[in-house]
Amino acid sequence: MSSRKFNESMPLAPLKIITIGNCSQIGGKIDRLIVERRKNALLNEEKPAFKMSGYDSDTYLVPFECPRFGTGEGKAVINQSIRGTDLFIIADIVNYSLTYTMRGCKSNMSPDDYFMDLKRVIMACSGQARRITVIMPYLYEGRQHLRIVNESLDCAQALKELIAMGVETIITFDAHDNRVQNAIPIHGFDNFFTSYQFISTLLESNPDVIADKDHLMIISPDEGGMRRAVYYANLLEVGVGMFYKRRDYSKFVNGEHPVVSFEFLGNDAAGKDVIIVDDMIASGRTVFETAKELRKMNVHKIIICATFGLFSGGTSGIDKAYEQHIFDQIYTTNLCYCPEEIKSRKYYHIVDLSSYISLIIDTLNHDTSVNDIMDATERIQNLLADRKH
Repeated sequence: MSSRKFNESMPLAPLKIITIGNCSQIGGKIDRLIVERRKNALLNEEKPAFKMSGYDSDTYLVPFECPRFGTGEGKAVINQSIRGTDLFIIADIVNYSLTYTMRGCKSNMSPDDYFMDLKRVIMACSGQARRITVIMPYLYEGRQHLRIVNESLDCAQALKELIAMGVETIITFDAHDNRVQNAIPIHGFDNFFTSYQFISTLLESNPDVIADKDHLMIISPDEGGMRRAVYYANLLEVGVGMFYKRRDYSKFVNGEHPVVSFEFLGNDAAGKDVIIVDDMIASGRTVFETAKELRKMNVHKIIICATFGLFSGGTSGIDKAYEQHIFDQIYTTNLCYCPEEIKSRKYYHIVDLSSYISLIIDTLNHDTSVNDIMDATERIQNLLADRKH
C-alpha cells in the first residue's frame, strides 16, 4: 500500500461486489455511491490516465443465487464472469429475517448458514478473481474469541478457513475483540471504527447536547467495553465512567455466579447527558440495567449507542423501557439487519455507514492506503470545532 490517493492511481483490477444476506440493501447504496463518485470524476476530468474496462460501470453488483435442495443443502451460482476482477463480498451473517425451505418447512437463516453461503460463493469463484476481500461488518463468532475452559475457538477457525480459501483481506467493524486477528497474523485484517459516524449523527440530532466535561459523560456498561468508552471520551474530551457487576463466586445460579450489585467507577454524573457505548444490543438487558442505575444518579439525558442493533429479543422490552423513561434515544448502524418495526420508533436513530464502506472499497480497489480513513480523530476534532463556532 502507498500513501497515494485512490483517484490518482490505477485500480488493481475491475471492481465487482457481491452482497450476502440483508447486505442487499446497504450493498445497493454502496454500489450507487461508487457509481456516482466515478462518473463525477469523469465529468470533472479527475479520472486517472488509464483505460480499464468497466471502470465507470452502471453497477458493480454481481448477480448470484444460493438455492437450496429439499434437504436444506445448498449451493452458490454466480451468474456473471468474475475472472480477473477485484471482488468484494459483503456479508451480513446475523440477518435472522430471511428463511429457506427444508423438508417443506420454513427455517430461519442462522449465522452458520450465512457463513456457509459465504464459503459457497468463494468456491463458486473457482479461483478466477484477481483478489477477494470479505467485508463482514459483524464478525462471525466474534464473541467466541477466547478459550476459558474446554471451548471451541470458532472465530479463529473461521478466519483461517477464509484465508485458506483464498481471501486476501477480511474487513470488520467495531470487533468485539480485534485480537482475533492473531489467528491470521500475516494476512489482512482491518477493524474499522464507527466513532465519527456516531458522533456526527448524534450531535446533529441533539443540538442541545454540549460536548464538554461539564455537560457530557461516556459510560461503559461493563469492563469489556471500557476501551471503547475511553476512546470516545478522549475524542470528545469528556469524562468516562464504568459499571461492573460484583458477583457472589460462592454460588451458581442458572450456570453462572449471581450478580450481587452494580458498582460504578467514575466521577459524579448528576445533571449530565450520558452516552452509553457498546458494540451491540440484543435483548438490551445490559444497557438497560446500566441506564436504570444512571437514572438513580439523576443524569439528564441517556443516549445508547451500539454498532449492531440485533434486537434479537424483540421490541416489547425496549418499548417498555422507553415508556418507563429508562433511556431517551438509541442509535445503531445499518451494518446489520434491523427489524422494520424498530425503525418506526421515535426513540430510534440509524447511523448510515454506506458512504464509509463505499470509500473503503474504492480506496482498496485502487490499491492505496486506508490509514487516513481509518483514523477519524481529525475529522471529529474539526466537527467539534465547527459546532462550537
